Amino acid sequence: MAVIPSTISNNCPGTEFSLGADTALNEITEICDRIRQSAQGTKRRVFIIETMGGYCGYLATLAGLGGGADAAYIYEEPFNVKDLQKDVNHMASKMIEGGVQRGLILRNEKANDNYSTDFVYRLFCEEGKKAFSARMNVLGHMQQGGSPTPFDRNLGTKQASKAAEWMIEKLCQSVRPDGTICADKPDSAVLLGIIKRSYCYTPVQELKEQTDFKHRIPHTQWWMKMRPLLRILAMHDSTYEEEGAFIEDLANLNKVD
Repeated sequence: MAVIPSTISNNCPGTEFSLGADTALNEITEICDRIRQSAQGTKRRVFIIETMGGYCGYLATLAGLGGGADAAYIYEEPFNVKDLQKDVNHMASKMIEGGVQRGLILRNEKANDNYSTDFVYRLFCEEGKKAFSARMNVLGHMQQGGSPTPFDRNLGTKQASKAAEWMIEKLCQSVRPDGTICADKPDSAVLLGIIKRSYCYTPVQELKEQTDFKHRIPHTQWWMKMRPLLRILAMHDSTYEEEGAFIEDLANLNKVD
């Protein structure tokens, strides 16, 4: 068995990128751009947008970076009403003192059971009404449509080819003297993923320890290191520790072997 991770949420252990996530990310970014452009010439306005992704905040985070969001609320980074209030005040300050006309807030669909998208929208409406108005939009399944990006098309072709090659190789290795096939070792059931620019075949049994089954996310997710950039770009007080290997990975995303 060779598993090709295919989900827009990018929440599969054993790989840094799953098939379809790049296409969904591009769709979300494009939709956010259209929504913000729709407010051209209007009064100061903040858009509260809910993205999909289950408990995984990959789409909200990366779309926030790509679309210039002022904040992105996700499950992996807990927040409370004080954090929301701080963001409201910061947004109001940028609107009044900084001359900013539009704001963008993203929230992953399962970021918090109590602080729902509607709650965040109402909070921004009430607490920021002297500085700006607010609008809410739940993207829903719109982000699952669209034509696949070149990255996803190439990734799908390469992974399908490598999975077929792996299958043939394992079948040849598993032939018994009597001609039957017996593949009963852990490395006969793998997930084909991308880790640090290389294709890796990770036994499914090993992935159990890396997985939070309740929330369907890996215990460790590389893109969490990018979270501080959101606050820096939104002019919050924050710091970002540059990691050479991580920056190199980002610069070589399109150079996967």
